[in-house]
Amino acid sequence: MSQEKATFGAGCFWGVEAAFAAIPGVAATAAGYEGGSLERPSYKDVCTDQTGHAEVVEVDFDPEMVSFEQLLDAFFALHDPTTLNRQGPDWGTQYRSAIFFHSQEQEAHARAKIEQLTTEGRFKPKQIVTKVEPAQTFWRAEEYHQRYLEKRGQASCHI
Repeated sequence: MSQEKATFGAGCFWGVEAAFAAIPGVAATAAGYEGGSLERPSYKDVCTDQTGHAEVVEVDFDPEMVSFEQLLDAFFALHDPTTLNRQGPDWGTQYRSAIFFHSQEQEAHARAKIEQLTTEGRFKPKQIVTKVEPAQTFWRAEEYHQRYLEKRGQASCHI
């Protein structure tokens, strides 16, 4: 079984992680932080909106069971990619919509998906503000954030 990584920021990582973990072909998920300048950020650090990190979910997946394209479809279905630095009641750059690509192929697929959704007018009259950025250092969030909803017997949160 070959595995690839994908990393998505779609607001608060609790519900995002639960949604990706439920997809057949996803082998593992982890909540964390990416895209900022601080080494080893904590949740408290990221919540200041001063580190530049986004709350993200790193996804390990088997591309023979689930394609990156299918993960992109899930990503765009589970949050509002038209709200800048906000998802529901959560606001700040740490809640930005972002795809951190791990290969040129992932980058091309992400940009093509945004173009497709824009052309289709899926979110009209709003525009997609999702950032497509190269993957950087993924900082795993504190253990209590991992599988947060599952540990509490919840299937979803406000997303």
